[in-house]
Amino acid sequence: MIIKKAELETVCGITSTFPENTDPEIVFAGKSNVGKSSLINSLMNRKSLARISSQPGKTQTINYYKVNDDLYFVDLPGYGYANANLATKEKWGKMIEKYLHTSKQIRCIFLLIDIRHEPGKNDKQMYDWIVYNGYQPVIIATKLDKLKRSQVDKCVKIVREGLGLPKEGVLIPFSSQTKQGREEVYEFIENLLAEEQV
Repeated sequence: MIIKKAELETVCGITSTFPENTDPEIVFAGKSNVGKSSLINSLMNRKSLARISSQPGKTQTINYYKVNDDLYFVDLPGYGYANANLATKEKWGKMIEKYLHTSKQIRCIFLLIDIRHEPGKNDKQMYDWIVYNGYQPVIIATKLDKLKRSQVDKCVKIVREGLGLPKEGVLIPFSSQTKQGREEVYEFIENLLAEEQV
């Protein structure tokens, strides 16, 4: 997959109406500070199109990035942000739910999990909720560069078991620093879109 063009096209807040896109949407979900913006920038070959923040909970909107004029990367607000008050969290939750229920173009949901830690309660809830909404999330285990090579298999197993990922469930270890895993993500998206054209 070669990214020739990428731009932020639409930003939707809590009261916005979602765009009725006709191109496929590839969705990215994950806890605050799990490395979502870094992953999206890495996939789009851009340094800072998706804003990276050291302060978690920064993405409070649903951001649509148009890629190669023929698909969208959709960045959902990070969940589990401790400093957001309950009312705000509920609004974000409703916004994400509304998006999942109204978009007709969702082809895949990538759920980002920090490979160094066992999935938390919020991760498990998000995973179950995506499945409940009729999608089988693809897990991207981020921050791979923070592990020694000898730790990777063990940590992958912990993430899989912690989420209750089925045997055939896809998990891709990824590092935005070394770009390891990027080709696998590209390949997954390419195969997905190729199946539609058959």
